[in-house]
Amino acid sequence: MTVASRPSRFRLLHRRRTLAAATALGGMTACILVAAPKEAHAQFRPQPMHLNTGAKTSPDEPATFQSDSVDYDDHANTVTWTGNVQVWQGDHVLRADKIVFDRDTGIVAARGNVATIQPDGSVLYANYAELTGNMRDGIMLHVNARLPENAKLAANGLRRTGGKVNVMSRAVYTACEICEKDKTRAPFWQFRAYDATQDLQHERIDFRDTFIDIFGIPVIYLPYFSMTDPSSKRHSGFLMPGVTPHDRYLGTYFTIPYYWVLDDSSDITVQGLFSTKTGPQLSAQYRKLFNFGMLNVQGGIAYDTHRSSSYTNNFGEPVGRGNGHGMQGYIFANGQFSINKYWRAGANINLATSADYMRDYRVQGYGSDTLNSNVYLEGFGTGAYSRVDAQYYQGLNQGVIRNSDLPFVLPRYTYSYLAQPDAWGGRFGMSTTDFNVRRENGTSDMRGQLALNWDRPFTNRLGQKFLLTLHLDSMVYRAKKLYQQPNFYKTGATSVSGQVLPTIALKTNWPFIRTFEHGHGTQIVEPIVQAIYAPNTGAGTNDNIPNEDSLAYEFTDSTLFSLNRYQGTDRLDGGLRGNVGMHANWTWDGHEIDLLGGASFQEHITQDRLPYSGLDHHVSDIVARARVVPNQYFDFTARMRLNPYTSKFDFGDALFSAGVPHFRVRGGYIYEPVTPYYYYATDYRSSGPTQLYYVRTSELSGGFSTDWANWHLSGFARRSLSRKEFVSLGGDIGYNNDCFGLDFMYLKQYTSIGGQQRNSTYLFTVSFKTLGAFGLK
Repeated sequence: MTVASRPSRFRLLHRRRTLAAATALGGMTACILVAAPKEAHAQFRPQPMHLNTGAKTSPDEPATFQSDSVDYDDHANTVTWTGNVQVWQGDHVLRADKIVFDRDTGIVAARGNVATIQPDGSVLYANYAELTGNMRDGIMLHVNARLPENAKLAANGLRRTGGKVNVMSRAVYTACEICEKDKTRAPFWQFRAYDATQDLQHERIDFRDTFIDIFGIPVIYLPYFSMTDPSSKRHSGFLMPGVTPHDRYLGTYFTIPYYWVLDDSSDITVQGLFSTKTGPQLSAQYRKLFNFGMLNVQGGIAYDTHRSSSYTNNFGEPVGRGNGHGMQGYIFANGQFSINKYWRAGANINLATSADYMRDYRVQGYGSDTLNSNVYLEGFGTGAYSRVDAQYYQGLNQGVIRNSDLPFVLPRYTYSYLAQPDAWGGRFGMSTTDFNVRRENGTSDMRGQLALNWDRPFTNRLGQKFLLTLHLDSMVYRAKKLYQQPNFYKTGATSVSGQVLPTIALKTNWPFIRTFEHGHGTQIVEPIVQAIYAPNTGAGTNDNIPNEDSLAYEFTDSTLFSLNRYQGTDRLDGGLRGNVGMHANWTWDGHEIDLLGGASFQEHITQDRLPYSGLDHHVSDIVARARVVPNQYFDFTARMRLNPYTSKFDFGDALFSAGVPHFRVRGGYIYEPVTPYYYYATDYRSSGPTQLYYVRTSELSGGFSTDWANWHLSGFARRSLSRKEFVSLGGDIGYNNDCFGLDFMYLKQYTSIGGQQRNSTYLFTVSFKTLGAFGLK
């Protein structure tokens, strides 16, 4: 509703009046509509949004009135609407039981169930309101507003100025639900303030002389409190500070973050950390969204006063204090940008001056063996994918990995292509992975690789499914320092080598299917046989071929029918071999049992494979997998590899989950007789694998979780049975309702990283909906 600067005329439409009744209405341009009978009234349901009067209405835009009845008092020069009154002007709406318009003063007085609705759909309720100036100025009594995230704001009175500021007296704010049976009952928490100012332009609410009540009992007094308006999606200002009373490296420390909105698509968060045991840290995070990509940069700088102690790592080598003292910093950056609909580029940069600094200041990523960085360009086509990148690794844990052993890869190129079915019913595929690896300490090499593949599936009349595969692997290498890790060959010269391995394979599946339980259940029994032939190359170990991507060898149920059971292609499975297996499945009424077992028979044996590979004899280990889901309350999955010559397990793992609604227990177990990583840590050809290699992995883990009403509780533990000690354990307990959260977490780590053993971590967090969270650690 706009008060015009000059008199104007209007048209009056009423079932009992005519256009002759038109008069000037206090300089207001208006079109007054009196509603039809009550049964034709429109119903208005305002959405619970924040009040915002920032929209502008043209002075010449007509105002529309709707009510059950209208009365004109020419002596007082007023117009009175009563009964389900609604007033529109532009996008502004005013509702009330009764509205009186004074044509001399331009004041609109609304009484009874007053609601003002703004262009954004926001609503403010009151018992009485006097508004003027396009409803941008005025007063209201007994006000309440419904804000986003179910927040509520109420006051005894409100004064609005310019549509930008609402000043409230005796204000109450909460995000909790109000009891339907007893609306006078205090919510779980609320702010009670002597007065409050809602700045609609800067999207803030300031409270003065404030009490924080819990269940109506005042627990905290704040002379002044300011918060971001819940309607604001992004707003600059200080975030909730944090305090940690005790930390091994920082002591007692405080964090004070500030959030700064730069524009509609970018922001920055700056945080200061102040501790009692070491120097302060300043960190920041910058985020930017583009139409064609995104950028996220995070970094920090600090003066670290700690000096780390020397220690002996797991290789028996002394490790010095390092460079973690003095001015330190880190930068983590990642970005991705679309060039066109086929190509995109990106980068992930993760660098730190030292692992000790990351440990001391709790920088995310500490505890990993390496920080990984890469820059890449990749393309997508129909059935095709291409990528070129560069990779860099920074070592963090010298207890298990030497920094000088880590490679730098520039460039690395991969390409894969899968064609549509051809005239013979087969599909052609092609792939390549080429790289240049550089090491300060170790083998440096270049590789060119090409793999061609053709698959032809077919089925006979007996229901047998066949898959014929023709495959060709070809590689060429140029390497130096092959006498160093991870190869340890007895040669010092630069070597140029290569290999070509053609493979032909035929696999048949013969599924036998029947139904039971009157058609509600299905049983499948499926024998699987596969024959593979390739020249016996001895896995490339006698040709001075370097090894970059095939350090691990996995023979389990998942690779039983794979052409190559190495993870990469620097090492290849050759020779004549046959794989057999039996798959069985029963499914009925939501229940399932799935079993797979098999073995491999090979003509040639590669003696220098990893010990316990399962392929040390002509008959391999027996591999098996079982999955049992008898009902919704229990599921179990297990895998194993059994040596038929020793009757011992060379590998095993199991997972289970059991529970009822609101409570569940989970557990797992893993067993391996060796730790494969250490096999390539030293020259095992001259001295054998290191002692650490023969440390068995035998770990048991378990946990539970439960929730009931607003409470949740969980716990977990991981224990090494071979070392007879825990690896980690912890738990979490908390309470959450519609507006409040309380959480306590405990974590204990027993592993040593960089010669330092982690301590226990305690984290206590309190969160208030719409306000934020703070915690003690």
